[in-house]
Amino acid sequence: MAATKSAIGEGNSGDISLSCLLRPQRDRRTVDEAKIEMDSPRDNRDNAARVVTKSRTMKSSLTELDAVLVVARCGKFRTAAVELGVSTTALSNAIGKLERTLGVRLFNRTTRSVSLTEAGQQFVAQVAPALRDIHEAMDVVRARQSTPSGTLRINAFPTAAREILSSLVLPFVREHPQVHVDVVTEGRMVDIVAGGFDFGVRSADRVPVDMIALPLGFPRRNVVVASPAYLDARGTPLVPQDLMNHACLRVRLPNGAIHRWPFEKDGRSLHIDVEGPLTLDEAGLARTAALASFGLTLAMESDVREDIEAGRLVCVLEDWTPTLAPLSLYYPSRRNPTAAFKAFIDFARRRGEAGIYRGGS
Repeated sequence: MAATKSAIGEGNSGDISLSCLLRPQRDRRTVDEAKIEMDSPRDNRDNAARVVTKSRTMKSSLTELDAVLVVARCGKFRTAAVELGVSTTALSNAIGKLERTLGVRLFNRTTRSVSLTEAGQQFVAQVAPALRDIHEAMDVVRARQSTPSGTLRINAFPTAAREILSSLVLPFVREHPQVHVDVVTEGRMVDIVAGGFDFGVRSADRVPVDMIALPLGFPRRNVVVASPAYLDARGTPLVPQDLMNHACLRVRLPNGAIHRWPFEKDGRSLHIDVEGPLTLDEAGLARTAALASFGLTLAMESDVREDIEAGRLVCVLEDWTPTLAPLSLYYPSRRNPTAAFKAFIDFARRRGEAGIYRGGS
């Protein structure tokens, strides 16, 4: 969408140039030619207005076509509106305008879901490749920019997003203030190309084989932690099996399953299905409950490092929590990457070569 807006904006300067070209030459004029020249300022304004109007129509059409694809992918107007950064009403009106122009319904609407009609399915199948070509053409032009600008979209699971925010994303935005970075966190694996993302961040061992991966090198591991007050009251577990006699904070995975705590030592691995007073669907909530002495929790070390250093939480079973695969920034191959896209890759690579990620800062 940002590429569409940029390209249309660049077209305005072209409108002015076209208007200038419409002015007649001043040499060797006849009386009739002089009359034409007197009328030409008004004619030129009319011609320029027609060109600008046409440009605005094209911008509207591209916006509506992009909106159709996003709604078709999300299956809900509200979700699509959030992704596009517009109100649900504005999005619905844009789709309705396009449907009236085409004379057919593209979507079946209910109070709970939105689905493509048969005509809509055919429309999306034909329009999607054409829109990709249009946006690629815009990217070719934008790649010529010397200053990176526009929007970069990154998909990451929540813990990964927290790890890269301070070490990669914020420093990049500070260095390139004209680039907007949109970070979306999801626990499930996502097809970043189909989802409209520029980059993904996942464990290195989960990067799709058809993607280009750039190791970020973060040292990562799970830790089991509890508050000093809890351990004073309930004792310290020495082996994973001891957890069966403790209150543990369970976390539900995106697929609905309860996470079984993994452990490994001396080549032996096991998973413990813990029990406890709370089941939560986000690791940050489990940290809050652990700080309130409600039990033990399994967390990413990076999420609780400050709590451990401050003495608010204490690690247990440290010899049973192995190192995990490092994170990787991954992305598809692009023939014409934008200046912002190239700048982000170069920035991430430079910080990795400087050892920034090893320190986690």
